[in-house]
Amino acid sequence: MKTAYELAMERLNKTAPGTKLSDAQKKELAGLDSKYAAKVAEREIALNAEIAKSADDFEKEHGLREQLISERRKLQAELEEKKEQVRKGGK
Repeated sequence: MKTAYELAMERLNKTAPGTKLSDAQKKELAGLDSKYAAKVAEREIALNAEIAKSADDFEKEHGLREQLISERRKLQAELEEKKEQVRKGGK
């Protein structure tokens, strides 16, 4: 007897079957993850240094923290867009 989870997964695969990725696509996706993790880390290091310098100025510190959040979101969106292109087979 199948569990509710297994039945739900079968129904999901009938309506939207999962796509199989080639080894090259998997490697490219992993490369993108690595590249964007490095970009995020680079921005965090740079902005955290600026935040530390502006610890006495609340407005400037708050602005830098907002900038960091904004840049993380932008990079994450860019990453997801590129990953989707790889999944679809284009570059």
